[in-house]
Amino acid sequence: MVSVLDRKVLRDLWHLRGQMAAVALIVACGVASIVTIRTAYDSLRGSLDAYYRDYRFADVFASLRRAPNTIAARIAALPGVAAAQTRVVVHVTLAVPGLAEPATGRLVSIPEQRTPMLNDLHLRQGRYLAAGQPDEVIASEQFAQANALRVGDTLGAIINGRWQQLRIVGIALSPEFVYQIGPGWFFPDDRRYGVFWMGHEALTTAFDMQGAFNDVTMRLAPGADEREARAALDRLLAPYGGLGAIGRADHQSNRFITDEISQLRVSGAIVPAIFLGVAAFLVHIVLARLVATQRPQIGVLKAFGRSNGDVGLHYAKLVVGVELLGAAVGAAFGLWLGGRLTALYAAYYRFPVLQFTAGWGVLGLATFVSAGSGLLGALSAVRRAVRLPPAEAMRPEPPPRYRRGMLEALGVHRVLGPVGRMVLRTLERRPGRALVTATGIGLACGIIVLGRFTLDSVEALADFEFNVRERQAVSINFTDPRPARVRYELRHLPGVLRAEPYRGVAARLVAGHRSRRTAILGLEPDAELRQVADFDGRHRPLPTDGVLLTDKLAQVLGVVPGDALTIEVLEGERPTRVVPVVGLVKEPIGMLAYMDAGGLHRLLREGGTVSGAALSVDRREATALYEVLKRMPAVSGVSIREPTVQSFEQTLARSHGMITTYIVGFAVLIAFGVVYNTARIALSERARELASLRVLGFTRAETSRILLDEQAVLVLAALPLGFAWGYGGAALLVLAFDTELYRLPFVLHPGTYGYAVLVILLAAVVSALIVRRRIDRLDLVAVLKTGD
Repeated sequence: MVSVLDRKVLRDLWHLRGQMAAVALIVACGVASIVTIRTAYDSLRGSLDAYYRDYRFADVFASLRRAPNTIAARIAALPGVAAAQTRVVVHVTLAVPGLAEPATGRLVSIPEQRTPMLNDLHLRQGRYLAAGQPDEVIASEQFAQANALRVGDTLGAIINGRWQQLRIVGIALSPEFVYQIGPGWFFPDDRRYGVFWMGHEALTTAFDMQGAFNDVTMRLAPGADEREARAALDRLLAPYGGLGAIGRADHQSNRFITDEISQLRVSGAIVPAIFLGVAAFLVHIVLARLVATQRPQIGVLKAFGRSNGDVGLHYAKLVVGVELLGAAVGAAFGLWLGGRLTALYAAYYRFPVLQFTAGWGVLGLATFVSAGSGLLGALSAVRRAVRLPPAEAMRPEPPPRYRRGMLEALGVHRVLGPVGRMVLRTLERRPGRALVTATGIGLACGIIVLGRFTLDSVEALADFEFNVRERQAVSINFTDPRPARVRYELRHLPGVLRAEPYRGVAARLVAGHRSRRTAILGLEPDAELRQVADFDGRHRPLPTDGVLLTDKLAQVLGVVPGDALTIEVLEGERPTRVVPVVGLVKEPIGMLAYMDAGGLHRLLREGGTVSGAALSVDRREATALYEVLKRMPAVSGVSIREPTVQSFEQTLARSHGMITTYIVGFAVLIAFGVVYNTARIALSERARELASLRVLGFTRAETSRILLDEQAVLVLAALPLGFAWGYGGAALLVLAFDTELYRLPFVLHPGTYGYAVLVILLAAVVSALIVRRRIDRLDLVAVLKTGD
C-alpha cells in the first residue's frame, strides 16, 4: 500500500517535473558516459587478455644481427624462460597490385609444418603453408583488407636483392600485431605496411640465413623476473649484434593498445565524475528551494508525529527517484554507445573475437554512483529540513535584510532604469544564491570547453607533426647503413627536388640506474624537410658534441641539460660513449635523441654513413619515383607523407573525435539542463514578487525583463568561470594523457571558447522563451494567495 508520504513524493515530482527532468537528463549523461567508456574498456581488456593467453603472446622480444642456431638451446636454458622461439625477420619493399606507391612488408619465418608456437596465428581465410613451396606466404588481415587482396593473389617483393613473386595462401591475425604499425612509425598505414609469414626454410634460404636467426621471442615462467631475463638474454646475444631485449610492455603493438585502454580508464573516471558532480549540484539547488517552499508542510508533518528520519527519507526518495530514472535512460543509451565505440576499436585493433562486455557490475556501479552523487548533493538540504522545529517550520522563511550594496554605494544604480535597479538589488542582497547559480552555469560552460579541448589538441598535434617537424613528401630507410656517396645518387632519382640524408642508430641511453632503448637521429645542419623544433615552432639547433633529448625522454631518464649521459650503441662495434645533455626539445610524439650528423659520425668513429633520407618530390614525377623505389634492393621501407596524414586522421584523430563528439554532445545537454533549471528555480522563487508587480501596473514585458535580465547577468558572469573550469580541466587531462608514445599538447583555440559561449547563450535564450511564456501565464490570484 502506498503511504501518504510516497504519494507526496509523486506529487512533488510532477510539480517539479521541469527541474527534475533537467536533473534526470544530466544524470543520464553521467551514467551514459560511465557505461559507454567502461563497457568499451572491459571489452578491450577482456578480449586482449584472452587473445594473449590463447595464442601465447611472448613476454620478451629481441632482435640481433645474426646468431647460429646452436645458441637457441642456451636461450631456452636461461633462468625463468618457459619457452623460446628463434626466427628470421626482415623488411622488404613490395609492389602491390593496384597501389602506385611502394609498400613495406615485414617477413616473419614460421615452421613449414603447423605446430603450437609463440605469437601463434589465427587463420581467417585460406590455409597454412605447404612444405617445399618457397613462394607461399600468409598475409596479415589488415594489409589484405586495405588492398583488397584475396587468397591466391600475388605481389612482388625484393628478396635479398632479387625480384620475386609471393603468393598469398592464407590471411591471418597474430597477437604480435593487434595494432599493425611499421618500426619507427607512430601511425598505422595498413595499405602500405603489412606483415607476412613465410616458411622458415624458404626465408632463411632467400636471405642466406641457413642455420642462423636474427630474432628471438620468449615466454617466461610464472614468477620469473623479466628484467633479469632480459639482461641475461642481452649478455648472450651481445656478441651477435643484439639490439637489446624489450619486455611486453615496450612492444610496439602492445604499447599502443594498452595506452589506449589506460586512457579509456582515465576518461571513464574523470568525465563521469564531472557530469555527476554537476548533477549533484543541481539536486542541491532544486531540493534547497523545495525545502524552503515546503517549510509549513514539514512543520505539519512533524507536528503530527513524523520523525526526522521520516522527513529525511521522504526527500531522499524524491532524489533517488529522479536519479534512478536518469540512470535507467543513461544505462540504455550508454550500452548502445558502448557497442558503437567497441565497433570503432575493432576497426583498428584486430582480435579473433572482440567480445562486447556489458556486465551487471557496470550497470550496478553506474546506478550506485549516480544515486550516491544525488544523495550527496541533497545532503545539506535534507539536513536543514530535518532540523526545522515544527513551530519555526510553520512560519514563512524570513525575508532577507535589505541594505545598500557596494554597487549602489558607488552610484551604479543612477545609470540604470527601474528594472536594472531591481536586478542589481536582487543580486546584491542574495550574493550567495547568485554565486551558486553562476557557478552551476559556469560548470556547464567548462564541460563544453573541456570536451572541445581534445579536438583542438589533436588538430594542433597533427599540424606540428606534418607541417613543422615532418615536411618531406617521401622518407626512405635502407636495409643497412650506406656510404656517403648515396646522397648524390638520391638526388638523381626521378622527381627528387631535394634529398636530406640522415643517420639513425639504435642505442641504449643510461643515466644512473635509469635506461631507455631508443634511437639517436643525426640530421644535417641545414635540414629543412626533417626539422627539430619545439611544439611552439621554435627551431632548435643541433649539438655537435652532445645530445638534444625530447622532454619526455629526459623525464624518463631523470636528466636535465648539463648532465652526463652514457650512450651504449647497439650496432657495429657497439661502442660506449659519455656525452653531455645539451638541451631539451618539447615534442608531443615519441622519445628520440638528436645530434648533428657530423657529431654523430664522430661519436661512432665512422665516415658519412647514411641510414635513410627525406625527399622533396615533384608531384608530376612521383609515380616514376615510386616505380624505381619498388625495385631498389637497398631500400627496406618507404613512408609517404600524404597517406600518413590520412592514416592519422582515420586513427588517432577519429578515435579521439568520436569520444569527444559524445562528450561535447553530453556537455551541450548538460548546459541546457543547468541554464533551464536555474531559470525555472528563479521563477518559482520570484513568482509572488513578479505577480505583485503585475498587480501594481507593470506590463508583462517589464515583469519578464526583471527576471530574464537577472538571468542574463548571471549567464554573462558565469562565462569567465566556465573558461577557468575548462582551462583547469584541460590541464588535468594533459597530465592524464601523458604517455611515452604521444602527449596531448595543451591547446585551446579561441573558437572553442566561442563555441561554448554560443551553446550557453543559445540555452539561455531557449530557457528565457520558456520562462517568459510561463510568466505570461501566471495566475496572479493563485500566486498571491501562496504563503498567506
